[in-house]
Amino acid sequence: MVSIVFLKGIWECHLNIEASMHVHIWGGKMHNPKTLHVSCSLAGSQLLRELKKMDDKALLVEVQLLESKTYHALSNLPKARAALTSARTTANAIYCPPKLQAALDMQSGIIHAAEEKDWKTAYSYFYEAFEGYDSVANPRAITALKYMLLCKIMLNVPEDVQSIVSGKLALRYAGRETDAMKSIAQASKNRSLSDFNKALHEYKAELQCDVIIATHLDKLYNNLLEQNLIRVIEPFSRVQNLVEKKLSQMILDKKFHGILDQGEGVLIVFDEPPVDRTYEAALETIQNMSKVVDSLYNKAKKLT
Repeated sequence: MVSIVFLKGIWECHLNIEASMHVHIWGGKMHNPKTLHVSCSLAGSQLLRELKKMDDKALLVEVQLLESKTYHALSNLPKARAALTSARTTANAIYCPPKLQAALDMQSGIIHAAEEKDWKTAYSYFYEAFEGYDSVANPRAITALKYMLLCKIMLNVPEDVQSIVSGKLALRYAGRETDAMKSIAQASKNRSLSDFNKALHEYKAELQCDVIIATHLDKLYNNLLEQNLIRVIEPFSRVQNLVEKKLSQMILDKKFHGILDQGEGVLIVFDEPPVDRTYEAALETIQNMSKVVDSLYNKAKKLT
């Protein structure tokens, strides 16, 4: 009976974590997403105390891991790391099933990516998690693979993505999940914001609905924006003077309508003004009248 109560508590904790992570990432409609964790924190604390009394280390590892996920969803990274460290320490004292070990490695990678932006270490953990989940045919293997690819993109080596997904172990997971990451990698390689936004739209479920990847999309976008600006200016050695001179010439040549605000250091572009043909029509009328006068003069000259 006691074990059933414990398991029920863990399941309720797990549900609260998933719900709160969703609200935490996407904003939700609640003013205070942390309220979703109150029951989870209480249940987790009670479970930890009871499990330590019973010396049930296997179940203790799972609860400590869930505690780490809870704190991570709350953006309390120091406590998330501390709970994860406790879970790994406990796991070292017992036989840890491959699935649970993979879950620990996955959370370790997530913490390293979120807290320290240590993508190399995170990649190593995600690789271990991928192999662990794959060994027991767990569907979480594809998620670990996606996080591996994310690490390569964030390390600014997107060209490695193709070689990873073409590997023997990863080939069996080919599909929309890996296609989504390949599209993001290609956009990063091309330094193209257009390709990046296109990939987000085409693979919305695979990218924006994934909690961890969605968390880093903003950083990814900022990186691409910086790289895109670098791509625009890198052919030039004296951007400001050269571009300013060219823009002035284009304004004078009426290639576009605008002004250079020297005080603010910006270009102000105006909408294309409507064409006023009054002046052209007046000139045309004067030219025609001149031709008529010349013609009348020639005829009068012949009469005389």
